[in-house]
Amino acid sequence: MDLRIFTEPQQGATYDDILAVAKATEDLGFDAFFRSDHFLTMGGDGLPGPTDAWLTLAALARETSRIKLGTLVTSATFRHPGLLAVQVAQVDQMSGGRVELGLGTGWFAEEHAAYGVPFPAKRFGMLEEQLEIITGLWSTPVGEKYSFDGTHYTLTDSPALPKPVQSPVPVIVGGNGPRRTPALAARFGTEFNAAFPEIDDIPQMFARVRAACEEAGRPADDLTYSAALVMCVGADEAEFSRRAAAIGRGPAELREHGVAGTVSEVVDRLGTLAEHGASRVYLQVLDMADLEHLDLVAREVAPQIG
Repeated sequence: MDLRIFTEPQQGATYDDILAVAKATEDLGFDAFFRSDHFLTMGGDGLPGPTDAWLTLAALARETSRIKLGTLVTSATFRHPGLLAVQVAQVDQMSGGRVELGLGTGWFAEEHAAYGVPFPAKRFGMLEEQLEIITGLWSTPVGEKYSFDGTHYTLTDSPALPKPVQSPVPVIVGGNGPRRTPALAARFGTEFNAAFPEIDDIPQMFARVRAACEEAGRPADDLTYSAALVMCVGADEAEFSRRAAAIGRGPAELREHGVAGTVSEVVDRLGTLAEHGASRVYLQVLDMADLEHLDLVAREVAPQIG
């Protein structure tokens, strides 16, 4: 099972804070460093303020050498798909082919209002067109042109440059919708992500995506199936409780909904996720200053899950 570190810098983190976590992620042997793509805190003052996801990942591309880098997830409302395709391809080049793109509809209306970004009521069609455009631009052969005429976006005779190093760049599609999201994952995704689901709902979510793949004529095993869950681990109960308090969460709630508890409990939870079909887990780190937390998981948990 791949273990990936997933951060929420909009809650209050400088680039140096983010870099420290990314370097620890790499040094400790985790598979990837991911970050949210948000511009407004969801509690607290958010100081010193937000950092741009793709600008951050570009810098990390030059300051790391092994780990995958990506977003969970970029909002389709934030960037024009043509420009996003250029940004992601450039960061993929800068990293030597280590970028992954998570893309979703966006949901946080307040951050759009705070920074003057339009937030249409209906966004699923935007997401579908963005996925088609971005993957279409990247897959257009060099020397050929790409055009698209949709409801939300029009591209005319694009040179479809630059190209990313990877072909294709992994695309992560996630969401809880029972029909349209699985269909998008089957059509465009290399990975389907269940974001903060109820643990018992995961098998059904994965089953819907597998069924959508079969309906689309694509082998269901073509996709990676993953889950994103909050992480809070302690070497003992006291340490777990201290870490839970530091992020303002209750121990019982964390145990129910996250990858949380003592080391043995967390190993068991990851085993359950594997039984449910997840081969990759994004561990949401809410206290970015607690690098000892990552060290504990790398030393005591990761060796036990294979």
